[in-house]
Amino acid sequence: MATGAIHDPAPTRGARRRAQTRARLIEAGRTLFARQGVDATAIAEITEQADVGFGSFYNHFSSKEEIVDVVVSESLEAQGRIVDEITAHLSDPAEVVAVAHRYFVMKSRSDPILGWLLVRLDVSHRVMTRALGERARRDLDRGIASGRFEVADADVAFLDTAGALLLVMRAVLDGDLGADADRRHAEGLLRILGLTGADAQAVAERPLPPVDSPRDATLEP
Repeated sequence: MATGAIHDPAPTRGARRRAQTRARLIEAGRTLFARQGVDATAIAEITEQADVGFGSFYNHFSSKEEIVDVVVSESLEAQGRIVDEITAHLSDPAEVVAVAHRYFVMKSRSDPILGWLLVRLDVSHRVMTRALGERARRDLDRGIASGRFEVADADVAFLDTAGALLLVMRAVLDGDLGADADRRHAEGLLRILGLTGADAQAVAERPLPPVDSPRDATLEP
């Protein structure tokens, strides 16, 4: 007997409203955490920013810590996937690392809310290490294994690169560095990882791969 296709039922009006409220709370948390940090942000401020009742918060999150985790995963996992996509075709481990770092430096200029979110959350929640560290360490280890990078201690090199990225992003957000900050940062980073000055400069100045997302189109130099 033939059977028709099975379709998921359309979400109810109540489900749509619940999803919209949750999205507003997440966006409010993202904005406030970026503006003033997690510790200085109260749940009441999040609900006020989202324009929802205070009690609505607990219909979606059990604590401020939970919404922090959601903001981090939704904001940063997407960025990590973008970097994976734009570096997937690159064969040079040094270029992979350079592109990833250039992406986030330039992203801090085109999306300052995300930039401040990374900088401020990393102070108290080690966001860079927790949310992006697995990818960064993978790329670093590949470079070491291939002989492209020469470092005395991989753990220290990983922390050096993550710390340098955050400091450069902060300087960009504060307006202390110019439009070429991404290239200069990438060159200095590759020198730390053992490349010669000429090699580091050449890799750092390679054209960036295109970014498909319209919001990220401004990353292309």
